This record gives sequence, C-alpha cells and structure tokens, in this order.
Amino acid sequence: MRVFVAGATGAIGRPLVRQLVEVGHEVTGTTRSEARAEEIRAAGATPAVCDALDAGALRAAVEAAQPDVVVHELTDLPAEWSMRTSYGSTGRLRSEGGRNLVEAAKAAGARRVVAQSIAFVYEPAGGPVKDEEAPTMTPGSGAFAEALERTFELERVVTGTNGIEGIVLRYGFFYGPGTWYAPGTKLTEQVRRRRVPIVGEGGGLFSFIHVDDAASATVAALDHGAPGIYNIVDDDPASMRDWVSLYAEAIGAPPPRRVPLWLAKLLSSTNAGMATALRGASNAKARRELGWEPRHPSWRDGFRAVLAPG
Repeated sequence: MRVFVAGATGAIGRPLVRQLVEVGHEVTGTTRSEARAEEIRAAGATPAVCDALDAGALRAAVEAAQPDVVVHELTDLPAEWSMRTSYGSTGRLRSEGGRNLVEAAKAAGARRVVAQSIAFVYEPAGGPVKDEEAPTMTPGSGAFAEALERTFELERVVTGTNGIEGIVLRYGFFYGPGTWYAPGTKLTEQVRRRRVPIVGEGGGLFSFIHVDDAASATVAALDHGAPGIYNIVDDDPASMRDWVSLYAEAIGAPPPRRVPLWLAKLLSSTNAGMATALRGASNAKARRELGWEPRHPSWRDGFRAVLAPG
C-alpha cells in the first residue's frame, strides 16, 4: 500500500521507513531539511520536503503521494537528555501539525491515520500498570503540562475525525539507536558521573520500547486493529531504581546515588514525580488486536544489547 510518513528522519521514523520498504510498501516520507532528503531516498522511499505547520505545503505533499495510510511521527525534542527537558515545538507539531495532517489525509482520500502519542500519561493512582481505559493525568501548569494537553488534543483529533480510521499509538520511552539512551549520549556521560540519581525509593514505573519494536507495531497498525488507542510498550515495566541501576551496570559506571524527593523537586518537579509515582502501561491490547509482539520483550535484555561494548 501507499504510506505517507510525516517525520521520516526521527528516531522512530528511520526504522519505520526501513521496515515499511522491506515489506513492500510504497513510502513517502517528510523532512524539513533538503539535506536530509537523501537519507529518505537511500532508504528506498520518496522524500517530501515540507513543514507540517505549513498546512498548504503539507496538504500538497500528501495529495501528491495519494496514500492509503498517513503516519504521524512528528517531534522536535532536543537531541540529548536533560534533567530540565525542553519540548521544543513538539507540542505544536502534535496539535497543530496533527490537525493539518489529518485534514490533508482526509482531503487526499486516505482511509487511516496512525499517530504517535506517549504511554506515560496515566493518572498516578491505583494499580501500577495501566491499560488504555485507565484515567489519564490532568494537565496542570508548566512545559510538561502544555505538552500533555497538546498530546491529548492530537489524540482527540485522530480518533474523532469522521471519515478516517484513527489509530493512536501510545509509545513507551524509546531506547535504541538515535535515542537519549543510546551509547555515547549525554545520558551515558551523566550516569557515569553519577548525576542521574535514584529519587526517594525510585518506585515510579517506566514502560520502555525499543525503537525497532515501536516501528514494527506501527507497521502492524497500518491494517490491523479497530480505530482507537493502543499502548506500545514492552512486557516489563521498570522501576526507576532498577533501570538506572542496570543502565549504570551495563556501561560500567558506578552505582547511582540516591537523593531525597524534596531535593529532586527543587531541580524538576515533573521528573521527581515520575521517578516516584509514574505508572507503567500494559501492551495486552496491542498484542491481541494488532497481532504484534516486541522482539525485545524486556528492557533488561534490550539495554544490555544496546549498551554492550563494541
């Protein structure tokens, strides 16, 4: 089938385009940079140089591609991890860019839109692992709250537009090539210097997903599953104390320090809250309805494979 991938050169866009081409789909992928268009061509896809915030240019690109399915993988996150994360224009790309993309998909006659969302959105109350029916966080104030609200806006547009089969994929924390968790990144350096501490008891649960597994779930969502929301995560939600400790061990770093919650809140209340209260996500629905399963069912083996020397 013909597939239009908005955000084809990002951490998930690259493996997604590769996998789509490998199974025989005709792929058009966007980039905002002419310099990166060659990367898309080299992967066997057709590049479309445009900005998703330019509704007219995006619509022209989608109509030229005449896709059966449109995929939203647009983000503008910083290249490196930070304790004070900046979300760049990711919020606008999810809300305004997402609306532009859905409208363009509908105008071009696409039958389905598959959109990137996040799995770390569930209300930190009740049980430790949440399915897609669980209540989500209520956005408060600050950068993360704004990013959260814009993410929910994207979800509403994708699943609520008449004439489009809307699929939302709530991905877990990405790891693997091109992510913050890859070898040689700022996160690696900070873990080596013991600057990524375990906060309080470190009981917050992080659901991870290797970018190749996120891509394979997205391929499955092209023609499997009823419209709706799916968690795309591995089988093994990780407590903050466990994943930071194993990450340090895998790169040969000293064990992480521990800091009290009150101190961590001075630096970043959002990160401190995640470290202690975040809920994990269940992938049961995606396994059942998309016919998908991760090649890396646990971040434990996945981290060791990604971070292994050499």
